Amino acid sequence: MYRFKTISAFHQYARLPKPEHPFISLVDYSQVAYPTDRNEIRWVQDFYSIGLKRNVSAKFNYGQQKYDFDEGVLAFVAPQQILNIEINQDVTTAASGWLLLIHPDFLWNTSLATTIKKYDFFGYAVNEALFLSEKEENILEAILVNIQREYYSNLDKFSEGIIITQIESLLQYAERYYERQFFTRKITNHQILIQLEEILNKYFCSENVLLKGAPTVLQIADDLNLSPNYLSSMLKNLSGQSTQQHIHNKVIEIAKEKLSTTELSISEIAFELGFEHPTSFSKLFKSKTNTSPLAFRQSFN
Repeated sequence: MYRFKTISAFHQYARLPKPEHPFISLVDYSQVAYPTDRNEIRWVQDFYSIGLKRNVSAKFNYGQQKYDFDEGVLAFVAPQQILNIEINQDVTTAASGWLLLIHPDFLWNTSLATTIKKYDFFGYAVNEALFLSEKEENILEAILVNIQREYYSNLDKFSEGIIITQIESLLQYAERYYERQFFTRKITNHQILIQLEEILNKYFCSENVLLKGAPTVLQIADDLNLSPNYLSSMLKNLSGQSTQQHIHNKVIEIAKEKLSTTELSISEIAFELGFEHPTSFSKLFKSKTNTSPLAFRQSFN
């Protein structure tokens, strides 16, 4: 299984030119060229992707569930989630469309840093691409064209805000269209991964962290009524990461949010995340991001 930590790494793998910006990229999907010597590709990426794709012949699995592209054209993938693609080598019709790649660091210190998490269509609970009418597709494509125009212009101090505004519009339209689509369709859940996310969100939003520290693998396993070893094995198979890694990912996610959107000291953030010693928090943060909490905060000033 591949792991793409950067958008540049994905560009290189898909035989695309280098991105114009390290944290955001808009790709002409017809130019994506996955290796032709493989019938199946499996990866985890550290960034969001939004695909508006037509004539997709490959079979997609998102968190080991089939992601149905039979009628839909719009799909969403979140960071740290597993994607499996089965390539049909016999199909000659070329796919077309757009692929928007957004690294979470592009969103920090913006309105989307926290609100992007509310969009359920990034989660494993959604297992079919969004079907769009011609009118709806034209609306979303116009937004992507606006992003493209800004992306390929000379980036200045206004560029990020303009692109963020366009992404927000895209997500809001998608939420409207998904609500319409799933009103009459059944959504299947990948229960373990969804429940794990719910448990972590609930735990870190409560006073348990201050009183007991970050949740342990044993606590998470107990909440899911599974043995710790079985849970970690299952998560490794589904996402490529253990239970402890999922806990750490949540800690880093919340830490980045607090560092970029609040004036809490690093020690205060460490204590709010359940660390007895701020140095332990700083050590974990640097091991996961290759930068210190202080340097991460200063990058937004």
